[in-house]
Amino acid sequence: MSIVKKFSRRYFDIFTVTTIMIAWRAFLNGKRKRADVILFEARLMDNIFSLHHDLKNRTYVHGGYTAFNISDPKPRNIHKATVRDRLLHHLIYQELYRHFDSKFVHDSYSCRVAKGTLKAIDRFRDFSRIVSRNGTRACWVLKCDIRKFFATIDHAVLKGILAEHIEDADILWLLGQVIDSFDTEGKHGVGLPLGNLTSQLLVNVYMNEFDQFMKRTLKVKHYVRYADDFAILSEDREYLESLLPKIAEFLGSSLKLSLHPDKVFIKALSSGVDFLGWVHFPKHRVLRLATKRRMFKRAAESQKPETLSSYRGMLAHGNARKLEARLSAITAHSAVTSDLL
Repeated sequence: MSIVKKFSRRYFDIFTVTTIMIAWRAFLNGKRKRADVILFEARLMDNIFSLHHDLKNRTYVHGGYTAFNISDPKPRNIHKATVRDRLLHHLIYQELYRHFDSKFVHDSYSCRVAKGTLKAIDRFRDFSRIVSRNGTRACWVLKCDIRKFFATIDHAVLKGILAEHIEDADILWLLGQVIDSFDTEGKHGVGLPLGNLTSQLLVNVYMNEFDQFMKRTLKVKHYVRYADDFAILSEDREYLESLLPKIAEFLGSSLKLSLHPDKVFIKALSSGVDFLGWVHFPKHRVLRLATKRRMFKRAAESQKPETLSSYRGMLAHGNARKLEARLSAITAHSAVTSDLL
């Protein structure tokens, strides 16, 4: 896809000792007490100058990863880079984010400033009101999910997309070093690690090709995407059915991605549509059952006020008065138990 204005900054203007130090201050946020960060900071300037030397001489080689599993809520395999490499990720991100973000469509909501899950579900609600004319007409929703999203990002395709945006060959070389530092197990040249800050930006660059296809080629009006989840709303079910093969063909041929066979459906909004942790209806939304259970489990285990405040903030965005009352009861019980111990 042609881009009118490319990223024009030059490699040697971006990767300087000064910009590395600025990136270090951003990287430190919330990480000061971690053992690997403390060790890096103990010889901070030596490490900064060493990284700058390798970048300046184009001898930089990305290190390996430490793998671990989390449940969020489903099991995920996270790959954590070294502090040195993560510092570089922050620098790349801070230099490239603004340029790429300006190219993204309005209704892409994942890992973007002033966007996020709540903005996405509010946009879904706004679209549902427009399509259903405030609940007076039928509204159909095509909901899709991409199969093994991060694990199937094709390196060659991603580098080709980046080359359309970026003029400087040295910047492209460095991005290639980061991209090729990880492969999905058993698949050379495929996959991005969930733990990299750069991965958040790169998958949006990758999926922007799809967003542009949806908006410019198919001219879909009521489309919302968050990472690998996306939804299209329409009063015409047959129209949504006609989109599916076009979507699948573009994802497969242009991005080497595929739809998850068990997570694609067309449903009437009146029957409830599960999207981004909430079940949406024409005039209200309720928390997904799995999200509800996870929230109560964590609330019962945690004594942290910020955790409970976060859950109350989330519940404020839907029809959840009974859940708020139950959460308050759990909080009160936990406080009494803590006082007795």
